Amino acid sequence: MAEAGFDIVIRGGTVAASSGIARADIGIAGERIAAIGEGLPPGRREIDARGRLVLPGGVDSHAHIEQLSGGGIMNADTFETATRSAILGGTTSTISFAAQHRGMRLTEVVADYTARAARGALTDHAFHLMVANPDRQTIDTDLPALIRAGHRSVKVFMTYDKVQVTDEQLLDVLIATRSAGGLVCVHAENHGMLKWMAERLVARGYRAPKYHAVSHPRAAEIEAIFRLIQFSVLVDQPVMIFHVSTAEGVEMIRRARADGAKVFAETCTHYLFQTIGDLDVPGLEAAKLLCSPPQRLPADQEALWRGLELDDLQVLSSDHAPYRYDETGKLSAGADPDFKQIANGQPGLQARMPLLFDAMVSKGRLGLQRFVELTATAPARIYDLPRKGAIAPGLDADIAIWNPDRRVTLPAAFDDNAGYNPFEGRTVQGWPETVLLRGAVAVEDGVLRAKPGSGRLLLREAGEATRPTGRLSPEFDPARNFGADLY
Repeated sequence: MAEAGFDIVIRGGTVAASSGIARADIGIAGERIAAIGEGLPPGRREIDARGRLVLPGGVDSHAHIEQLSGGGIMNADTFETATRSAILGGTTSTISFAAQHRGMRLTEVVADYTARAARGALTDHAFHLMVANPDRQTIDTDLPALIRAGHRSVKVFMTYDKVQVTDEQLLDVLIATRSAGGLVCVHAENHGMLKWMAERLVARGYRAPKYHAVSHPRAAEIEAIFRLIQFSVLVDQPVMIFHVSTAEGVEMIRRARADGAKVFAETCTHYLFQTIGDLDVPGLEAAKLLCSPPQRLPADQEALWRGLELDDLQVLSSDHAPYRYDETGKLSAGADPDFKQIANGQPGLQARMPLLFDAMVSKGRLGLQRFVELTATAPARIYDLPRKGAIAPGLDADIAIWNPDRRVTLPAAFDDNAGYNPFEGRTVQGWPETVLLRGAVAVEDGVLRAKPGSGRLLLREAGEATRPTGRLSPEFDPARNFGADLY
């Protein structure tokens, strides 16, 4: 090691650190950031970052990797291919799903996903515990034990026949998570509306992929978000609302947060850069873009951007859900599927950071500090990753060095295994050329150096986002419910 104690010095870049934005050097010792300042002594290795932006590695907190869908289709990516694309796009930490299905024991599911990620992941990684079999074993024993073991976030669906939880089961999950110290993340859409609309469309011959968007009315999201907030307030359990897509959803979340509810929310890249109009194309091409909830109107995009500006929405994720455009994925039901038979989801891990950098930094919408907050710092804070998402002494040296002037036309396919890129042909300005994970150079001048299995499992302590507000609803307050202890 160099006399000064630095293994690597990143020299002369513009650093977006937790203390602000300034030109500085970063000294790295082992896996951690050791110093930030001007004129640091030399390290064993020097990286010239003059003319570059030195930013925290991204934290993508919503990705489906090596996961079986509710419809029984395995998505296209392994942990190796998904996290390879992530790190090449400037993301160094991912949170995907340990996905339970009916009849599965949650502890066995988590063990299986953990082993698969250990073999392949190139990013540091954590899991959301996806609960789709909320029996007593899961609710009373396995879920609390896994949360306390460090899997601090739980995912449930309010829709889809094979994974949906009922209202009563949702309340069970909220209470169990509250007792163990976790955050409940929810896909919030009204199941009855979706099922009724889809059946009605298909019965009348409206089968093309574009009708998927019609089958997910905006009212389904609005109603489910309202209902979820009431459940959260009733039992005083913090929740994260996944993939908000509507202006009304943002407004409802804004009001709830102003009223003191502990509600967090995210939106995703495709809602900011695609609209329902993009689905109106010939043949089955729109199948590549199907996602749930679907893309909405330009006015919704503006509301989402405004929500990000005002902190009504705290996180920007990819919701990476890759299915190949062939018989293994999107066309698994044959060459003439109706929209109900097409796997939902888009690849997005590699595109997320460049698309958002171009919009927020290069084009000036919200700016560099908000870009860092939404794509790295906030997800690390909310999901209890205290050494991730920022640049400061003592934190992991997860760093992406961006060339802010480089212009790239996005290719037909990225480095995941989806085989197509839904943002193909867009030109972005700004690109992550060198990426470090825990002080090791994982990407160098755009070339992958990291090896499969080099990522680590991130077990988490309960942080601020998991803590109840302490504002008891009357029904759960012994002073107002005749002394009943319902926790």
